[in-house]
Amino acid sequence: MKLYESEAKALYRKWDIPVPKCYGLAESVNNIEKLKISYPVMLKSMVLVGGRGKAGGIKRAENLQEAGKLLKGLFKLTIKGLPVQKVMFEEAVPEAEACYLGVTIDPGSYEILFLASPEGGVEIEETAKTRPERILKLPIEGSPKKLPGTKANEIASFLLESNARQSANLKKDGTNQSTDDRAGRSVNRPCDLKEKLANLATNLYRLFQECDCRVAEINPLFLTPKGPLAADAKVVIDDNGYYRQAERLASIGIPGARHDVAELTLNEKRALKSEFKYVDLIPNGQPKKADCIYVGLVPGGAGYGIFSIDEVVNIGRRYFEGKVIPLNFMDSGGGPPAERVAEMFHLLMDNPVVDCIVTSRFGGISSCDTFIRGLIDCLRTRHARKARMLPVYGRMVGTDLASARTFLEKARQETPEPLADLHIEVGNTKIMAEVIREGLGAFIARKEIRA
Repeated sequence: MKLYESEAKALYRKWDIPVPKCYGLAESVNNIEKLKISYPVMLKSMVLVGGRGKAGGIKRAENLQEAGKLLKGLFKLTIKGLPVQKVMFEEAVPEAEACYLGVTIDPGSYEILFLASPEGGVEIEETAKTRPERILKLPIEGSPKKLPGTKANEIASFLLESNARQSANLKKDGTNQSTDDRAGRSVNRPCDLKEKLANLATNLYRLFQECDCRVAEINPLFLTPKGPLAADAKVVIDDNGYYRQAERLASIGIPGARHDVAELTLNEKRALKSEFKYVDLIPNGQPKKADCIYVGLVPGGAGYGIFSIDEVVNIGRRYFEGKVIPLNFMDSGGGPPAERVAEMFHLLMDNPVVDCIVTSRFGGISSCDTFIRGLIDCLRTRHARKARMLPVYGRMVGTDLASARTFLEKARQETPEPLADLHIEVGNTKIMAEVIREGLGAFIARKEIRA
């Protein structure tokens, strides 16, 4: 779970990591007047992707009039597919020597890895390719709760000595200090900078450990005359540790979990409350194409959920001129209760974009009997409430299939009207691809007749 820069810096403040003053967030141009801003000020687009600066998502304003004009432009911006909906107003600080600090997990050893580089303000991956000697990769053996003092001092020394060597080389080459940022800025280092850098590294590591982070980084880290300052901040929380962090995150204004790239949609929030995985595949509010079929998916497990998306797309391309669009990923989790199964179908039928539903229950851990009871309960409830109902095409096979078949047959006899548009193949008489193709074909034929 990624945090916005404003949220990451709110955490940094709690862990005594120096950051520029934040004046607040704006969600519209009118919000500027409510913020008590001292100019100049930085306007930073809040999106959960990198490359904001290169995309024009970070601006500097010298006064209120300029800030208002720039803010209008930022709200029209889309960065890597994400629209800018919030902008942070932050103190503009003079640029200084720019370094990089980051803590992550080594994918090979699964131990914590501390990264440091005097090459700040650029992508660390680019530095690794072009100047690998400028990166310190420091494994923290045993992943202790606190960063050992020797490691903190090693990180601080590397940053200072690397920049000192570069400044000396620049002078030897005859480079004019006044025209070279690094060489010129290193003159104003405070005498206790090494100690302050070591303390900052210690605090960043402590935050990483205590907040269940996968990544905690500062890029750039400015070395100002007053000491190090985190000009940018990136934090990624491990989803598996979210339950431990919920209260802490709520204290900085994060009410619940979110996607890696964006806020949860209304459907995703609803699914989260009902304890099943759900992801919308098309943006909310996107206009619906009149000649396409939008298919909601209730699969039997996460793996089959991904497969179902591909299968619907492939069948749509092969048989229906590519006019079939899967709307969602969904996973009920192992052994879901009937109430959760019912809510999965309710969610899709409440979505006005969905035209029909494709479902498949391969009962392993999960029971076919529980699945069909949940589905039928949804249909009966909606019929009684005169709520929107959709055709359901699918198949179930596996655990408790016999009792599921018996329940389905009895339900059809007792309440035929709510189940009139339920088309479920019981057993292995047909493969799922055939079930999908026949279901979509029947839906299109009925749609053409009504037209």
